[in-house]
Order: sequence, then structure tokens, then C-alpha cells
Amino acid sequence: MPCHVNNPCAVSLYIYITLVLFVVSILLGSARVWHNGKIPKRMLAQTLHWTISPIRCCWNVACFVNQYSMPKCSRYKSVLSSTGLKYDIETKLYGQHVAAQVILKAVTGFMESENPKKPLVLSLHGWTGTGKNFASQLIAENIYKKKMRSRFVHLFSVTAHFPHKANIDTYKTWLQEWIRSNVAICPRSMFIFDEMDKMPPGLIVSIKPYLDFSDYLDGVSYRQAIFIFLSNAGGKMINEVTMKFWRDGREREEIQLKDLETELSQSVFNNEDSGFWHTSLIDKKLVDFFVPFLPLEYKHVIQCGLTEMAGMGHTPDNNVVKRMADDLIFFPKGERVFSDQGCKLIANKLHFYI
Repeated sequence: MPCHVNNPCAVSLYIYITLVLFVVSILLGSARVWHNGKIPKRMLAQTLHWTISPIRCCWNVACFVNQYSMPKCSRYKSVLSSTGLKYDIETKLYGQHVAAQVILKAVTGFMESENPKKPLVLSLHGWTGTGKNFASQLIAENIYKKKMRSRFVHLFSVTAHFPHKANIDTYKTWLQEWIRSNVAICPRSMFIFDEMDKMPPGLIVSIKPYLDFSDYLDGVSYRQAIFIFLSNAGGKMINEVTMKFWRDGREREEIQLKDLETELSQSVFNNEDSGFWHTSLIDKKLVDFFVPFLPLEYKHVIQCGLTEMAGMGHTPDNNVVKRMADDLIFFPKGERVFSDQGCKLIANKLHFYI
């Protein structure tokens, strides 16, 4: 049933949601005669999809992007606040000139393309606390009106959502259905996978068809979607390259993507704990950029601390932040140049020093 001006979305949604609940109640009532009292997950998911699909255009109150505030019966197009992203990346993501440049160009170029050839796929790598999660948050904040709370931003924590290797087949089916049904609702959906280094081997390859150059799969186009993978894998190699520049007396800002990306992708591909171990996602070049996050230095920790103090409602105080930073762990041991935990622990530790 299509959406028209004379057929308000609110009414259509109410009718169809009622229908969904009715169908589900029938399924639940019939469960006892199916598979020893259990409804096949795929059947339930497919039934829900068939029921919900007709209201897709209405449900596209869509993508809740910045310039739209009222639901309308039309297919919406997400629009990036490129100036906002540029400002946030350059002023809030400390010590990551390589990642900042890659993310800004990749996301801006993708969002400005009227007909992208494939989804945008970014894999962010680096030591803990270097800003990977924060960078993905900044991207979401400059695309979706409700930021990370948007229903079109899907954050998966591997240890929370895929904890048991024995259930990998179930996870594959669920993940495929989740991505397919949500992209059908909002083509400009974003999927973030945190802790990829803990991903059960073989699971992520199940979404390979959605990352490829395909136009439509079962009536759904994934070309406008964004996939972001976050991982500690490759962090050791990134740290070694950064330390080599420092030992050679070269400036940190001299490090370029070409100094890290090829070796990083190979390191991740051959690492059994990377989540990308021997996966065709790398073989088939479906990951657009492997983005390195460099280990943070003492001065970056100070910047994080001052920002955090302001966020807490305190007047930023260099002396307070320096006392905290002096108690953190840095490496190499003698020189104390690079932070072992980056900015990850600062929010909690600052309370002790204020």
C-alpha cells in the first residue's frame, strides 16, 4: 500500500503496525506445532519483513538527517555536514593526522556521490584509547540528526552480540537479516563493528555480498550504506612504525598512509585474532581504507584531559591534568613518549585529581 498525501503516514503506520502485531500473535499461537514449540527464526524474520516492507516509504522518516525535521511520505537522502565533520575531526581527534585526512576525504567523497558504486567500508586500527570509537562517533554525529542514538546507526559489540563461537551459524543468519532489513528501511544506514579482533573467524565474511559492487540483492541496494570496523589488530605494527620515525628523529606528521596501509592490511589478513583472518573481504579489495591510528604522545593526553575537564563542567587546569598524566603508563620505559592506554582512562581518572 503506497504512501500518498491523502493517506497520512501516521494512519498507515498505525494500520500496518497493528497488522504486524496480529501476524506475530498468530505465529506465536502456532508455535507449539512447529519445531517442538519454537518458531524458525528465519521464518519469523521473513514474515516481519514481508509485513513491514510495504510501509518502507513512510518509515523513511528517514534517516533523520540534518535538514529534515518532519516525517514525509518520500524517500529521504542523508546529507553530510562536511564543514561540521571537518571541524570535529581537526579539532577533537588529537594526534591522528593520518586518520583525520583519510576519514574526512573518504566520508565526504562518498556522501557527496549521487550514485556510489559500492558501500563505504572503513577499517580503523590502532592501540586502545587512540580514538577509533570516537572517530566513528564523529562521523555519525555529522550525518544523522539523532547522532549515535539514531535508529539508523547500528553498533555491534563483538563480545556482547557474538560471544560464542559455537553459535556462528545462528549469528550469520541473524546478522545478514538485520543488515538486509535495515538497509531496506533506510539505504543510508551505518553499521559499526567494535572489537573486530575478537570476532569469531568466518563470521564477518557472511556480509561480503552487502559490501560488494552489486546493484541490487533481492530488491535491496546497499550502495549508500556505511560499514565501519574497529580493531586493535595491527596496533603493534603501527606503534613500531611510529616509534621508528621518532627514533630516526623524524616528525610524527611526516608519517603518511602509504607508510602503513599495505603492511597493515597484510598484518590483519594474516592475524588469526584479527576477525579478518584470511577473509575474502581483503582478497577482493572490499575494504576501501585500512585507517591507522597512531599511539598518542604525552601532549595528546594533556589535550584529552583538558577537553574532558571542560566537558565535566570544570575550568581546564593544566596542573591537574599534568598530575594525572604523570601517573599514567608510557613507553618506551626510559623516555615515556607514547601512552600505553591513550585517552581511554582519562574520564574516570580525572575525578581523583580534581
